[in-house]
Amino acid sequence: MSAPDTAALVKEYRENGFAVAERLFDPSEVAELNHAITEILSVPDIGAVAEVEPGDEGMARRIWSPTKQHAAFERAAAHPRLLDHVEALIGPDILFHYSKLHLKAPQVGSEVDWHQDFAYYPHTNTDLVTALVYLDDTTVENSCLQAVPGSHLRGLADHYVDGYFRGKVGGPGAPDPALAVPIEAPAGSVVFIHCLLLHYSSPNRSERYRRAFLPAYRAADAYPIHFGAHAGHNEAGVRLLRGSVSDTARVEAGTWRLPLAERPFGSLFQLQEGAHTGGQSARTGYATLEDAK
Repeated sequence: MSAPDTAALVKEYRENGFAVAERLFDPSEVAELNHAITEILSVPDIGAVAEVEPGDEGMARRIWSPTKQHAAFERAAAHPRLLDHVEALIGPDILFHYSKLHLKAPQVGSEVDWHQDFAYYPHTNTDLVTALVYLDDTTVENSCLQAVPGSHLRGLADHYVDGYFRGKVGGPGAPDPALAVPIEAPAGSVVFIHCLLLHYSSPNRSERYRRAFLPAYRAADAYPIHFGAHAGHNEAGVRLLRGSVSDTARVEAGTWRLPLAERPFGSLFQLQEGAHTGGQSARTGYATLEDAK
């Protein structure tokens, strides 16, 4: 990445809370990742490797820790081109934090309500970034990410409902939908998301998939301040990808409300939908130990 491109990426990220690098992954790399999805899901019981869409046991909506399930995703998360961009945003000492896949199948892709990623895993500082890699050409029609530019500068919003963490911003504190900006981009593009950016995605009502691979990273001096059932679940897989480990925690001033849910939950979807309060057990995701193997 050239110096001018780096400067533009950083400027966009600092001002808006997100930045887009179009076609960072070439068509052959995108094809490899989509083929890997097919291989992961080529099992008799999809629910054993993925979270399924409600009411459809044969349709996956999320694959947790794809970097643990297929080498193609492990390679992609550590791709030098991707890490060059991450380094421009959070510095040279980079830890891999976690990964996930959202599949957004045609006509059924689940909605993701307004939220900030940091609400789920508060750290000592906010140099945490998610790289959302579009694996399909993505537009409003097939549920591109939507975000409020500059919302990362306003601190942590309230993600509680009825006294418990529900992983979404609703009620009077919810963003005005008119302020949302759709982030459309071709397959292979990467949307870099600041951990305090308010964002959501609608259901996919089109006839096209909107698959997205989301590896997340953090600066080596960003340390978790909460080890609940889901926040601490990532730590076993955290590893250094570039630079050096840090023996010092860099601490930003402020207060962070901890994500204390009513019950353990399997995913963002389950938490936002309230399914975790109805006694439904999760077979994959935050609330299981399978992903730590």
